[in-house]
Amino acid sequence: MEILPTIWFIAIAVLWTGYLFLEGFDLGVGMLMKLFARDNTERRILLNTVGPVWDGNEVWLLTAAGATFAAFPLWYASLFSALYLPLLVVLLALIFRAVAFEYRGKVDSDSWRTRWDWAIAVGSFFAAFGVGAALALTTTGLPLNANGDREGGPLAWFSGYAILGGFAVVGFALVHALAFLALKTDGEIRHRARRWFVRLLPVLLLPIAGWALSVQLLDGKTWTWVALAVALVAAGAAWYLGRRDLEGRSFAALGLFLALGTASIFGAVFPVVLPSTLDSAFDLTISNASSSDYTLGLMSVVAAVGLPLVIAYQAWTYWVFRRRVSAEQIPEAHSFLPAIAAKAFLNKG
Repeated sequence: MEILPTIWFIAIAVLWTGYLFLEGFDLGVGMLMKLFARDNTERRILLNTVGPVWDGNEVWLLTAAGATFAAFPLWYASLFSALYLPLLVVLLALIFRAVAFEYRGKVDSDSWRTRWDWAIAVGSFFAAFGVGAALALTTTGLPLNANGDREGGPLAWFSGYAILGGFAVVGFALVHALAFLALKTDGEIRHRARRWFVRLLPVLLLPIAGWALSVQLLDGKTWTWVALAVALVAAGAAWYLGRRDLEGRSFAALGLFLALGTASIFGAVFPVVLPSTLDSAFDLTISNASSSDYTLGLMSVVAAVGLPLVIAYQAWTYWVFRRRVSAEQIPEAHSFLPAIAAKAFLNKG
């Protein structure tokens, strides 16, 4: 077994798991801006739960993509070129979402806030769906030829697995956000989030469970089947603990479900990093897609120094902003932008 490529395959799987865990709940909170919150105060509560951390959570996406580029350049080139259109949509969705976070509260106007609320909700949905589709396809395959190039037109990637993966991440993000809101808010919104969590968990986790099961049926190993079984038990524990109002333990159990589920998926396809649906001889593996041992060794040294620092400052951020958010802590809305600029924007509709 090639040690360094294996280590970096595991590292990339861990980075994607960290991204789905941290960014999952704030993408879900973004979607819940229109699905769950009833008025402007509740939407501001939702925004305040993720306000201090959402941009830091996106660091995990950049790190996962950057690690793939450096450690497995052929994997990166084939995946990102084959999925150029959906990943472009993800990028635009993240941009709209980020701008909406910053601009929503600049003008005290219902129509102004409504437009940005939709930008947050729609941007969060497409970002989650696109990431899920990309991850599902990197574990189930793309029509790649012997050179690692995509065969077919710009929509050759579109398949049932892409749709399943997209809704898998969307569903997980929504249920993860409800667990997070039950943990991070107080008052009526906390109790409603807990009720929705208990009611919707069995439905919202079906797509991600279906994705994991599909991968196991294709390439499963004994230990990955066991990991998937334990993951499903963890999901059941999250539901049970949520019913008993144990929000912290329920949130942790949901995280365990994600960790074991992604481990079962990435472990099942190993050592393949990107299967070809045309011919298994064209599969990209940790052997034929990785960088040199020198590059991977240098990356390992940098990661050993940098990754603990990233984890430390993110942990510190979560600790500082650990307290619950309630309606009593939300001040009155007021405008920051000049009235003329705000009126010009609103009149465009």
